[in-house]
Amino acid sequence: MNLPGFDFSIHKDGYRFIGIALAATLFFSIFYAPLAWICAVVTSFFVFFFRNPKRAVPIDGGLITSPADGVVSAINLEHPPVELGLGEEKRYRISIFLSIFNVHVNRLPISGRVRTVIYSPGSFLNAALEKASVFNEKNTIIMEVNGNPEQLVAFSQIAGMIGRRIVCDIHDGQEVKKGEIFGIIRFGSRFDVWLPVGMAPQVSEGQTTIAGETILADMSVKKQAPRECLII
Repeated sequence: MNLPGFDFSIHKDGYRFIGIALAATLFFSIFYAPLAWICAVVTSFFVFFFRNPKRAVPIDGGLITSPADGVVSAINLEHPPVELGLGEEKRYRISIFLSIFNVHVNRLPISGRVRTVIYSPGSFLNAALEKASVFNEKNTIIMEVNGNPEQLVAFSQIAGMIGRRIVCDIHDGQEVKKGEIFGIIRFGSRFDVWLPVGMAPQVSEGQTTIAGETILADMSVKKQAPRECLII
């Protein structure tokens, strides 16, 4: 749904929420005006939360872009969980925290083939905490980059304390393109991105990311060192 006068549409997952809140606003405007104002605020929040702005996605196939708007909360070089099937070599994990005010529409960070989608039930800890990557409910997508089965990228939609609903619209074996919308998390969450072995991040902790636009890593450059930034 496109809104006249705005440069964004509404993600399909928001229609129900906006519709219910709008109906409640109209109902209470007739029977009890004070509640109508509250419902109007809630309706406005849902429109804001489910907004889906257009993004300029870089076409270079070697660039891995951010799957989510947010802030880079952690960058770690570590062994991936065994259940992901990414092998035993260490690789960088980039964690992105999404506050309730960020755009929550998720975009694919790279083109390729979806090898598998792994859902893991769990807790609903504060998504800003590092342990949320381990203990929280999550949905992990394993992808073969640009059709190469030897080069894998994994990224996880992680539910938070408030965000308890993960929506993922892709499936095993699907061919996908970078920047395409594939899901959403309600309402506040976290994203983990596991880069290919030997590739280092081109973002720094504390940096703001934009889904589909911010470059997390460049596959054309191997054995890089993580980029450092001064937060001022």
